[in-house]
Amino acid sequence: MILYAIYDKLIQRKILKRESLTTRISKLICAIFLALLILVGIITFILWLSLRPHRPRFHVQEFSMPSLPQESGFKNAQIVYNATVRNANQNIGIYYDSMQLTLYYQDQSIGGSQLLFPFYQKPKNTTVIAGELAGRNLTVTSQRWQEFMADLADGEVVFRFDITSTIRFKISTWDSKRHVMHANCPVGIGPDGLILPSYKDKRCPVYFV
Repeated sequence: MILYAIYDKLIQRKILKRESLTTRISKLICAIFLALLILVGIITFILWLSLRPHRPRFHVQEFSMPSLPQESGFKNAQIVYNATVRNANQNIGIYYDSMQLTLYYQDQSIGGSQLLFPFYQKPKNTTVIAGELAGRNLTVTSQRWQEFMADLADGEVVFRFDITSTIRFKISTWDSKRHVMHANCPVGIGPDGLILPSYKDKRCPVYFV
């Protein structure tokens, strides 16, 4: 009986040692797997941050209506504008397949034109968009001009400078699908027909549809 009891204890010790070794190995495997999972997650997050496209940034530098100070200026109404679009991405280029400008007053279109030819913008690059709206590209009646004059009595005439563009992002040799993008730029001009300081160089809200 005594020998059996001693033998039984020895067997139990071996089992406990074996279970302890198995537990240690299991914990080690779990720790290695967890460390690899965290490492992969960190690498994926860094890649996502570096490859995630940022929207182009639009700013209106200049905007004026030279004939605004004149009472009958609607006869030779003209809008002169100068805006910039910047690709702030570090490693991503942008294709602009088309770009259209539409000018709004009180949410009604009063003019517009096609902007630039299709072009490619390199990373960390700024492109100037400058031109004018006049003649058939700008519709201003005497009634509309009177509305401008009424706004001027309150200090400013506010327009909405809307740029619509179809763009694609270029990452190395891969091109994204086409996205329709809108940049809405509110611009206000004062009695001298020039853009007011509070609107100049202001970043325009950009959204995709």
